[in-house]
Amino acid sequence: MHWQDKIIAREAVRPLLERRSAPPGTLVQASGCFDLLHYGHLLYLEYARSLGHILVVSINSDASIRLLKGPTRPFMPEYHRAALLAALSMVDFVVQFDEPTAERTVEVLRPDFFVKGTDYSPERVLERAAVERHGGVVVIAPTPKTYSSNEVVNRLIAENAS
Repeated sequence: MHWQDKIIAREAVRPLLERRSAPPGTLVQASGCFDLLHYGHLLYLEYARSLGHILVVSINSDASIRLLKGPTRPFMPEYHRAALLAALSMVDFVVQFDEPTAERTVEVLRPDFFVKGTDYSPERVLERAAVERHGGVVVIAPTPKTYSSNEVVNRLIAENAS
């Protein structure tokens, strides 16, 4: 499948999976801004994919990121972020959401596993109630939080200032 075909509306995921001849298998949803794709994201997504058969990555829209992180964000527009994620072999689909959290996306996708990074604990995952309401499990990826988009940008600014 070409990466452009992997960027779809969240409402299209379930019907697409149900139309396949084989059972859909375990659906895993990873979620985040993915504002500047880095090595930590790769480890996080690799782990998420290891939990199931289908990995859907839900990303915050540009407007959603501005609400969460301020007017200077995102660093990259939503379509560019979606395209980079869709090009990764472990990612089956990328969906975008406009809300501050991925709760509505969880309601639509009903993932078996909802994966967040180590900057969260299961209790702090805002989508947890929606995940559990549909029988899913919130999982925190065991990848170290040694990378962040902010750190990458701050390092670039510091290096260019000197």
